Amino acid sequence: MLKEWKLKEIVLMSLFGVVFGIVYLLFLHIGNLWAGVIGPLAYEWMFGIWFIVSIISMYIIRKPGAALLPETLAAAIEVMLGNAIGPRLILSGIIQGLGAEAAFALTRYRHFHVGILMLAGAGAGVFSFVYGYFLSGYAALDPSFVALMFTLRVASGAIIAGIGGKYIADSLLATGSLRGYAIAKAEKGDVRA
Repeated sequence: MLKEWKLKEIVLMSLFGVVFGIVYLLFLHIGNLWAGVIGPLAYEWMFGIWFIVSIISMYIIRKPGAALLPETLAAAIEVMLGNAIGPRLILSGIIQGLGAEAAFALTRYRHFHVGILMLAGAGAGVFSFVYGYFLSGYAALDPSFVALMFTLRVASGAIIAGIGGKYIADSLLATGSLRGYAIAKAEKGDVRA
């Protein structure tokens, strides 16, 4: 998968994985505080933050694996920093990354407009919810509550990860720091990017 990647793409993807591993752990604590105020739905509306690195990385690098790998790395970093879920969280990262990666694979890695980025965020939400449904016993909950959880998680993925990820990557692009990456080439009209 990485044999077609440039070293700078691997480094950037790794940097994003580490940075967002820290961000994800921070948001876990924010979510815990918020859940104490509004209850178990607190996480669902903010779940998109845990999918965002896959969108940012893929939008910039635009190669197979650019959503899966940083999401997995971020989960591993979060575990190493002390997330109480432990190694099982790495599997969550893989599943979330696969959900985002699937949307880009549907376009054969050729389209990166906001609709596809939102679909990727929603895909991460769907994959993560299905995994959580079986792992966390959502079947025991009222079906209408489960439907609300699902809707909030998918919408959060589309909005926070999809739109938010595009905004962050476009902001980085505007600084000039992404020259030489596929996102900058596409901005200049290189159809191969």
